[in-house]
Amino acid sequence: MQRLGYEQYVAQGGDWGAAVTAWLGEHDADHVAGIHLNFAIVGPPADSGEPNGGATAEELQRMRERDRELQDHWAYSQIHGTRPQTLGYGLNDSPAGLAAGITDKFRVWSDCHGNIENSFTKDDLLTNVMVYWVTETITSSTRLYYESRRHSWVRGRVEVPKDVAVFPKELRLPPRRWVEARYNLKHWSEMPRGGHFAAMEEPDLFVTDLRNFCRPLRQPDGPSTD
Repeated sequence: MQRLGYEQYVAQGGDWGAAVTAWLGEHDADHVAGIHLNFAIVGPPADSGEPNGGATAEELQRMRERDRELQDHWAYSQIHGTRPQTLGYGLNDSPAGLAAGITDKFRVWSDCHGNIENSFTKDDLLTNVMVYWVTETITSSTRLYYESRRHSWVRGRVEVPKDVAVFPKELRLPPRRWVEARYNLKHWSEMPRGGHFAAMEEPDLFVTDLRNFCRPLRQPDGPSTD
């Protein structure tokens, strides 16, 4: 970003991009004005001294309900993380297999109420699948899981201003206090609908929240605490 002429910038990320964005906030704080995440992976703070890390009963119930909804949908991660090449070559050789693997995640990780076309059009889905198909990059996407298990993502506290947009059908729904223990949280947005692929599923909600977070960062006093 500096080489492009930007002295400051805001980083946004979901999914693997959330990890990259958080890393930028930690390691390029002199230039990162703030970070916006729609996927926050944190655990209970070890030194909180409180049962459940200070989470409310309502937060714990919501988190556990979402965990139960997804309890039968994590096998893909184990395969990606242990045998990525085997899976990748199979998907790279079969357009039907590739489409099945990708659209399954769009259905389960979205707020579509069981009908994937409530959230995405066929053109949306086919375009996404075609990106992997024509570039033959599904294997590198599965191998990312394998590589990440062999390199630590452990981070310290991130002090740049942070916004979290919480979509109700995200994979993980951590309590606010857990996020505050790791990040300098300035804004917390509870969205009425949407899931893991928020920018694609609910672009208006996503963009509005990102703009609301970024707007005060342009001002001398910075963002106000929500």
